[in-house]
Amino acid sequence: MNKEQSLTLRMELVWWILTAVIAFAVLFPIMKSVDKYPFLFPNLVFIVVFITFTRYIFLLKHTILANRQLLKVIIFFLCLPLFTYLVNELTSVRTFLDERGIDSLVKNLNYDRHWSFANYVKTEMYFFGAASLVVTALLPLRLLLSVWRNRNRGTV
Repeated sequence: MNKEQSLTLRMELVWWILTAVIAFAVLFPIMKSVDKYPFLFPNLVFIVVFITFTRYIFLLKHTILANRQLLKVIIFFLCLPLFTYLVNELTSVRTFLDERGIDSLVKNLNYDRHWSFANYVKTEMYFFGAASLVVTALLPLRLLLSVWRNRNRGTV
């Protein structure tokens, strides 16, 4: 393994650790305060997809995908089912909040923290859900551009 590959792998590892730290920091207050949070896994997926795909969109030439054309094509085609999954989960969250309300999640908290924490849960879920949908729609375009550039110009 040459020095550039080693550096790229280390950078990828650092980014995954940073993603895990951010996800933990965002989800820890919810896990600590909400008894049975039904959207923990989808919320985690929203956060990981948002951070990872944003990084791939803007820093593609510095990632492990930079010179792997087949992997780019595979990810390109996997974005459609992922987008469908994300839309389905965000719709499930919206349906849950419409039918049961945010109160059903934070009913065990005292009144002083009740509304601010309910707002945090709802806003965080919508932010990362919508952001993950946007980057999941944009990443295939960036990968397509990268494959085209690699094939026609020899760049990423």
